[in-house]
Amino acid sequence: MTSVRARRASSANPAGYCASVARAQLTAELVVDGRVPQALALSPDGRWVAYVVAPVGRAGVHPVGELWVAAVDGAEPPRRLTPGEAYDSALRWAADSLSIYFLSDRAERGTAQLHRVGLAGGAVRAVTSWAGGVSGHLPLAVGDRPHDRQHEDGADPGLVVVIAADEPSTEDERRRGERDDAWVWGERVRPDRLRLLDVHSGRIRTPDGFGERHVVEVAQRPGGGTLAVLTWSTPDIDPGLVEPALHLFDPDSGVTRDLGPAAAGASSLVWWRAGDGWHLAYVAKTPPGLVGGRAVLDVAVPVDGPVGEHRNLTAGMTVCPTHLVQVDAGVPLVLVADGLDTAIHRLDPAGPTLVEVSRLDGLATSLTTNRHGDAVAAVVSTSYRPGNVHAGPPSGPLARLTDLRPELRDVQWGVQRRLSYEASDGLALDGLLILPAGRSREDGPFPLVTLVHGGPYDRYADGLKLGWYPSGQWLATAGYAVFLPNPRGGQGHGHDFAVRVAGAVGLDEWGDISAGIDLLVAGGVADPDRLGIGGWSHGGFMAAWAVGQTDRFKAAVMGAGISDWGMLAATGEEGPFEAALGGSTGWEGTGPHPHDRLSPISYAAKVGTPVLILHGENDTNVPLSQARFFHRALRRFGVEHEYVVYPRENHSIRERNHQLDVLRRTRAWFDRWLG
Repeated sequence: MTSVRARRASSANPAGYCASVARAQLTAELVVDGRVPQALALSPDGRWVAYVVAPVGRAGVHPVGELWVAAVDGAEPPRRLTPGEAYDSALRWAADSLSIYFLSDRAERGTAQLHRVGLAGGAVRAVTSWAGGVSGHLPLAVGDRPHDRQHEDGADPGLVVVIAADEPSTEDERRRGERDDAWVWGERVRPDRLRLLDVHSGRIRTPDGFGERHVVEVAQRPGGGTLAVLTWSTPDIDPGLVEPALHLFDPDSGVTRDLGPAAAGASSLVWWRAGDGWHLAYVAKTPPGLVGGRAVLDVAVPVDGPVGEHRNLTAGMTVCPTHLVQVDAGVPLVLVADGLDTAIHRLDPAGPTLVEVSRLDGLATSLTTNRHGDAVAAVVSTSYRPGNVHAGPPSGPLARLTDLRPELRDVQWGVQRRLSYEASDGLALDGLLILPAGRSREDGPFPLVTLVHGGPYDRYADGLKLGWYPSGQWLATAGYAVFLPNPRGGQGHGHDFAVRVAGAVGLDEWGDISAGIDLLVAGGVADPDRLGIGGWSHGGFMAAWAVGQTDRFKAAVMGAGISDWGMLAATGEEGPFEAALGGSTGWEGTGPHPHDRLSPISYAAKVGTPVLILHGENDTNVPLSQARFFHRALRRFGVEHEYVVYPRENHSIRERNHQLDVLRRTRAWFDRWLG
């Protein structure tokens, strides 16, 4: 029988943040009132990292966030540049490293405009007042063009790319005011367009070279050159995300050049220079399918004529790229999910392929670099430390620059251990085990809750497992052992590992999870009579799936989960991707359809486990109808369950009081049935 192997915890102090006699109680308020860093941007000179600090839970109608800067060398403490009375986001440095451009809704809450603030602080200046707001921007680097002159206040550049939809017309305003606003598919579509803002005059001009395509991303060629532009066919995720295209645009001449289609899910567009000239690289779904790992794709950009093949630089690798970062004076850096850890890779032109530069214990996100690529910053979290801003050379080590959650220092966490085991077919798997706080493995067996991650293309990295959703340490501090599996279909083990769930969700994937539970029971960690399961999104699907396959669980939590894959393909915003997971849509014929055997609703008559169903009212990813369908089936068959809907919420729960309810209700549900 295959055994679970427990490996080291990634932090030297599993008892807590510090060696303190007094221990703080982990409350729901401590979780949702915590402050987290996001939207990192390293200055071009590599001396400063700008970032936004935002609370986990939103207390008011609109989110808020503060803009901060920290010295990369740690020579002075971080400084706050904005007061946190509005939502600041999308930070971009001017090329001279003296000011920061960012989006903020301070003028009209809920509508973002471009703003600028100096590194030294002072007044925040609104740069745009575009009706309808701005969705993206890119300050262009200084070149030799006349309009790229240095301005008297030391700020540059002369031009900033602004991405925004057309301002509402008089007819649009009339229709809205008179409520004469019937919506007709394909009519009155308002794609985001690329616009050029002259910072000094305030004039905005809109090139017409992209037709009605929706602009989603722009990258400038190093040296103040041509822009690479990523567009979708439509603003809608379906089909826009599966119909992306690449273009070139010269901001001087206004000439646009189409480079043809990109792979589905394209993002993270960067330039780099090889021996044969300029290339574009980006991250996308591994072609040709819509399920599986993400890949780094690369295409040479000739001076004229058609572009060549989009080469997969990560084919055969057992890691998963998450983000590309352009280096103006070198080759791109790549943030990579590697098992339970994260790595920084560099594109190697000789391959071309990726080569590892350094490894980071646990979870790292939001990688950013400077002009020369000799400094990086990222948000890093390890087993017992929450996410904080770290910076240093790409080869490491990265030094922590912030301490955003000191209130967690005295919390006694459950010991978090790495697990490795094999599936029934021999596939190597990993995951995490968190023991009840203050207990050792020898104190078992314990009530065990298995929490399945979302995605399925996601993972549990070895960071601090604490969030508004059902999370490991939230339950471990209440006396539960928590199993966090990384079954097939997830991120961190390459495309071949991830693609195994295409048209087969819930099958071998469930076997991977069940095998891990079996081994924890056999090892004396889990009490077989006190098992629970839960998760959010795809994890919610797996919880609903599990209770239709077995009666071993005494309680389940289905958070924003899928009950019917065919209905999700028809109503969810990522329909083509959902159809690829479920295997069919329902409109292929009279059925039965492949997705029927993969849908929890098909097994509702077999459910005997009490189920807590949680869902956002306005969920566009997994619509509320998925939860309502399962609720009605459980009601029909007399299954003990609770059905909770959070008004105004989308797929992720954002409002503070709702997050508090999720945490308290989840813990109370497991206490009721596993206690």
